[in-house]
Amino acid sequence: MNKKNKTNYNKLIKSYIQKLKQCIDSLDTKKINSIVNILMNAYAHNKHVFILGNGGSASNASHMACDLSKGTLQKICDDKEPRFRVISLTDNVAVMTAFSNDLSYDDIFVQQLRNLVNKNDVVISLSASGNSKNIIKAILYANKCSAKTIGFFGFGTGGKAAKIVDLPIIINSYDYGHCEDVQLILNHIITTCIAKIKHSHDKKINNEKTK
Repeated sequence: MNKKNKTNYNKLIKSYIQKLKQCIDSLDTKKINSIVNILMNAYAHNKHVFILGNGGSASNASHMACDLSKGTLQKICDDKEPRFRVISLTDNVAVMTAFSNDLSYDDIFVQQLRNLVNKNDVVISLSASGNSKNIIKAILYANKCSAKTIGFFGFGTGGKAAKIVDLPIIINSYDYGHCEDVQLILNHIITTCIAKIKHSHDKKINNEKTK
């Protein structure tokens, strides 16, 4: 390609990065800390964690389920180490399409929760707008079952979903890319915290055993 015909995208690149930094800087760290505590409590009491979302948020739900189930392990080959009981409701294509075909797309998550969720389980919803009907239906059912509900939402207010979850994290952006980027960053912050907490706890237990 002729160098004269090359387009310089530096302005767009820098703008995207700058706006992403602003989203990260505006996150409520106290709420993130509370989410870590909720998840550690679920872990301690052998409760399930369910994660759901649409589109890019669906991919992030799968990613978060992977990181909680595997990324928080201290020793992967240790059969005695307790593990997170975590499920991404976006991963079973057969179940999702069956419920969508027989009922509606709005029911793909709530119908799975009807099979699985119990009191004091944790349901994490990922949504840029916070207004997806299948997300709303799932949260309302989880609340009815006395599960703990958490949401990573965007578009400035978090939409309808932010008003009905126990603990919403609001991403200050109307850009789907930024919202989904921050969802993944939140996942990595939370799972990093949990892994370090578990490591510190295991280290303390081992020190006590050697005294």
